[in-house]
Amino acid sequence: MTDLAVQLHEPNRRLDAIDRKILTVLQEDASLSVAEIGDRVGLSSTPCWKRIQRLEADGVILRRVALVDQNKIGLGITVFVSVESADHSEAWLRKFADAVSSMPEVMEFYRMAGDVDYMLRVVVADMQGYDVFYKKLISAVPLKNVTSRFAMEKIKSVTAFPIPAAA
Repeated sequence: MTDLAVQLHEPNRRLDAIDRKILTVLQEDASLSVAEIGDRVGLSSTPCWKRIQRLEADGVILRRVALVDQNKIGLGITVFVSVESADHSEAWLRKFADAVSSMPEVMEFYRMAGDVDYMLRVVVADMQGYDVFYKKLISAVPLKNVTSRFAMEKIKSVTAFPIPAAA
């Protein structure tokens, strides 16, 4: 990002270098104590905690979660599902978005530009689990085309965003 860097709720407020360091540290390990985070970014505990609270209040930090290995909990299949629709009305989209958002197998759901209208990342235990999901998906609303692509191997998967340097 350039000089138009991330602006928060306060119009003149931007992420400074310390905020960026805090975000980098938290994305690496959100289980660290405030004192440990402060040590890593060069702050004492109280100002570090206040910055973290501000980043949460401003919606920069959405939540802190545990990352789980999907294979170790029996969800060994990842499927990328492309969806095309013949109906692009607001009512259809609302119904489709509500239906897909309520399906726990759907990990990510995007409206796309280009040759497909929607892309889903779905995780299931096995092919039978995907078949159950697929039948639920195609019965939710009328669809023009659904294409499923099964991941053979996960080569890279990260959750940490690269935090751009301050301008």
